[in-house]
Amino acid sequence: MTVKRFHCIHSGSCICSANGHLSEAVLLLVFKSLNWNPRVLCSIACVCKWFEDIAKRVLWKEFCKSRAPKMVTDLLDGGSHGTIDGNWSALGKLMIYCSGCSDSSNVFQLKPIPGHFVYRTRFSRTSGRSFLIPQCRSDTLYVTDPCEHLDEGEDGDVGLFRGVFKAFGKSKLRKMLIEKQVELHPREICPYCRAKVWSMLQAKMIPKSAHRRLGSYEDQIEYFVCLNGHLLGVCTLLPLSDSETASEED
Repeated sequence: MTVKRFHCIHSGSCICSANGHLSEAVLLLVFKSLNWNPRVLCSIACVCKWFEDIAKRVLWKEFCKSRAPKMVTDLLDGGSHGTIDGNWSALGKLMIYCSGCSDSSNVFQLKPIPGHFVYRTRFSRTSGRSFLIPQCRSDTLYVTDPCEHLDEGEDGDVGLFRGVFKAFGKSKLRKMLIEKQVELHPREICPYCRAKVWSMLQAKMIPKSAHRRLGSYEDQIEYFVCLNGHLLGVCTLLPLSDSETASEED
């Protein structure tokens, strides 16, 4: 049986133009056997435009469903025609990559922290409520536990966290940001989808429950939300004994 191949229509100079491509069904079987390995997925997306397209449309979607099935099902429930805000590759990278911290993305005089892959990440809808002001608590936000970077801040360890909104385009948070005419950050962009971002510190929309959830100093927490609903933040973590005391008081 001869497997049907599809010719690359993106470029006449593509290295795949002569022999064509395997069908999407075959690629799905290959990557399923590899457990949707993200490193192989990133590599194949660099082969040509055709592979890049199928990675964005299909392979990253299956990767996300395999890593966080309940969250993805919920995110899809708020979208239309089986899509989510941003794209599947952005969500996949958000699941496995801590973007680090640059000089321009924090106001606390922290050292630059390089991005790195994260072996395992837990996203919590319950934790997400702590990052929303009371007027926006009906929104759905999934947030990770902080990725701890030891001895990186003048006042203690640094925590980096990330998250994603369900149906951000319809969210109360987005509506409030627009109504308050909060300007987009002049330099920062989302490291996952390259969209512009709002600063929640600038918007004065960081609730006290956020620093309690993170175990951080109240005046040393900042997070950004991009136009596609991805959240990325930084904080200075309290020493363990202090954060335990704060949790007991809550």
